[in-house]
Amino acid sequence: MRILYLLAVYLTAPVISAVLFARGLRDRSYWPNFRERFGLGPRRAPHGVWVHAVSVGEVQACAPLITALYRRHPDLPLTVTTFTPTGAARARALFGNIAEVRYVPYDLPGAVRRFLKRVDPQLAVIFETELWPNLYRECGRRRVPLVLASARISERSLGRYRRLGALFRDALSQASIVAAQGEADAARFRELGADAGSTHVTGNLKFDFELPEDIPERGRRLRRHYARRRPAWVAGSTREGEEAAVLEAQREVRGTHPDALLVIAPRHPARFAEVAQLIAEGGESFTRRSDGERAEDEDVAVLLLDSLGELLEFYAAADVAFVGGSLVPVGGHNLLEPAALGLPVLTGPHNFNSADVARLLVARGAAQIVHNPQELGARVSALLSDPAERERMGSQGRASVEGSRGALEKLLTLIEPLL
Repeated sequence: MRILYLLAVYLTAPVISAVLFARGLRDRSYWPNFRERFGLGPRRAPHGVWVHAVSVGEVQACAPLITALYRRHPDLPLTVTTFTPTGAARARALFGNIAEVRYVPYDLPGAVRRFLKRVDPQLAVIFETELWPNLYRECGRRRVPLVLASARISERSLGRYRRLGALFRDALSQASIVAAQGEADAARFRELGADAGSTHVTGNLKFDFELPEDIPERGRRLRRHYARRRPAWVAGSTREGEEAAVLEAQREVRGTHPDALLVIAPRHPARFAEVAQLIAEGGESFTRRSDGERAEDEDVAVLLLDSLGELLEFYAAADVAFVGGSLVPVGGHNLLEPAALGLPVLTGPHNFNSADVARLLVARGAAQIVHNPQELGARVSALLSDPAERERMGSQGRASVEGSRGALEKLLTLIEPLL
């Protein structure tokens, strides 16, 4: 099985490289530091902590840990790796002054060896669901303790990993600690081969994030700029196939609230132009965040958020939030940020990436599930008409987030003895 896996990664690495290079023709952020994907790049100060977070969501999730490690060990070198340019950009924005950010290498034996030689960590922390046999194997060979943090495996993924049998049993045997999000995740990791005595339930670290202290004021400034006297709702982290549904919902909302403003924030910057064209073709009057123009004119129905790192403050400026990646089977994105800000949250039915978070918020009455554009438009319209219901849902969201914190301290208790 290992030989077949090696053959597969050697065959697919050039294909993935070609795809990333081609994407760089539209989005140049794919090109800088490309050699890091083959384990090259500058050497780091040795004996630090390396944290891997594959993309934006995981980068956001690891922020409490990075911040805590820096506060407790300010002289400890910290390295954060990611796979996507958007993840790298977010990591630099969050950790630029306290950690080096670079790309994780492909799971090629040579690339992995070059990477670990350059970073030379005393501890590796991998976030959520990143199981790479060659990377784990090399950590074991170098005696680098490996921690799977806020670890999760869906039932669907379990079936795929189970079919590869010994390959992933060997990979998981290299893990010093599996800190699972929930009991079901812990059981699945044990079933795949993780050591039962080293597998713990610590909770979801995403709940331990800290909102910036000035985020309410930043939200108020945006509200004054774009919707001083208008109701506003945000469709955050939308994916391909969702923008059309959101725009259809906005047409329904405008039937009840003719002055309502929709803010669309596509998940990936490479799609900004595509979404702009979709809005224009639909006949909606819109403006772009990059233009800096005000949207107080009621004829402007849509604001396209074509910038990075501003979604949180636009949530803080809004009355209602819809979180994307959930009307299409992507698995959903971060529901916790708008909930922590006290917004009523709407989401589609596809939330398998953070099913426990979605279940909690829905059960507490902080979030509601919509299945199509008509339901989305109807719920947004109803919430914009009902300030008391918005307040009730928002209060439940804040309480749900606050009541679920604590995973960070549990994780640090497991990590500290390894430093």
